[in-house]
Amino acid sequence: MPLIDSANIACGFHGGDPSVMRQTLLLAKQHRVEIGAHVAYPDLQGFGRRSMAMGSQELIDAIQYQISALDGMARSHGTRVSYVKPHGALYNDMLKDEALLKSVMSAVASWYRSLDLVLLATPRDKKAVELGFEYGLSLRFEAFADRGYTRAGHLVPRGKPDALLDLDAAVAQAGDIASGKLRSVKGHKLNIVPDTLCVHGDTPAALEILKAIRTSLQATSD
Repeated sequence: MPLIDSANIACGFHGGDPSVMRQTLLLAKQHRVEIGAHVAYPDLQGFGRRSMAMGSQELIDAIQYQISALDGMARSHGTRVSYVKPHGALYNDMLKDEALLKSVMSAVASWYRSLDLVLLATPRDKKAVELGFEYGLSLRFEAFADRGYTRAGHLVPRGKPDALLDLDAAVAQAGDIASGKLRSVKGHKLNIVPDTLCVHGDTPAALEILKAIRTSLQATSD
């Protein structure tokens, strides 16, 4: 927690359980880390990394159910959820399916108070910005230190070569993202403007990657 500014906390549908959620919320509160609801398809066995066919209202209900669980626990411990970050297959699917993206936006926009929505930063963010405006949403665009990128600015699918970056490559990519020099795994320059940088908690050596990125970025800023 001391190494991050915001924590995407699983809400029980793809990972986590009430006790893990409580422990994580308390750690985030202790270290003054912002809390995000990490919502997903109801796919606990597949860790939310398998696509599912869900109706629009069914998906909206599932998303709001997850936000409710985390936000309720957060409020009971004197803190709160401030943004929503879709996970895994849901996160990737909504980049390719505008109807799905609209359902996600509707779920967040109809929450009883304002929450930001996190989306992948790509070279083609204009449409997402326009949709966000229609729904009255504040968007945060995200880049990944530990994942390889395609030429289109999407993440290389897990299981394919160069999908996951090792420590040295992740630290180098974080620096490239910060300086506007991000490239795909094939060397194509990607023009993205992210607001936040992500490292997956289940990436091998995630803790070491976070420490190294912090050290590298602080040295650059100094």
